[in-house]
Formats: sequence, structure tokens, C-alpha cells
Amino acid sequence: MTAPGAIRLDKWLWQARFFKSRSLSAAQIEEGRVRVNGQPVTKISTAIRTGDVLTFAQGGRIRVVRVLAAGERRGPATEAQMLYVDLDAGESAPERLA
Repeated sequence: MTAPGAIRLDKWLWQARFFKSRSLSAAQIEEGRVRVNGQPVTKISTAIRTGDVLTFAQGGRIRVVRVLAAGERRGPATEAQMLYVDLDAGESAPERLA
């Protein structure tokens, strides 16, 4: 079980729609291709919380996102985009930190 306010990393990546299936997100984690707050992780059950920064490859680019919410379900893309802020979206530094 995860602590209150926390969620498993594999589940969050799937709910936030970075991967089409939870098994694909788990494979990326197990292969060491995901970092949480700059530290590589290989356990799919790693708990993440609001404020954590995730770094991982998706397609042909490296994604850096800050977790804004744990999420309740895998909903539509518009709902999933509210779970994180993209730190490499070309925004200015003050906007990213807000």
C-alpha cells in the first residue's frame, strides 16, 4: 500500500496518459528509464507525491514533469493534463514555478 496522498509510479504514468498501458509504464520503470527527483528508480511500486519531478523518455523526447495531483482514474486527456505541469514546455521560469 502507498501512503495517503501518494500513488504508485507505474499507475500515475498510465493515468496521466504518458503510456498506453500500465504494463508499458512498468517496463520503462523496471529498465531504469524513469527518474524521480533526479534519482533513477527501478521499482514500479515507487510512491510519488505532489511536487515530485519525473524525468523519462517518451517517443523521441525527454519529458520532465512536476506532479500536481495523484489522480483518481484514467480519464480523458484533458483531465490527465491537470495531473502535471510540463517543465520543458518552453514556458518562462516564473510560470513554471507558479
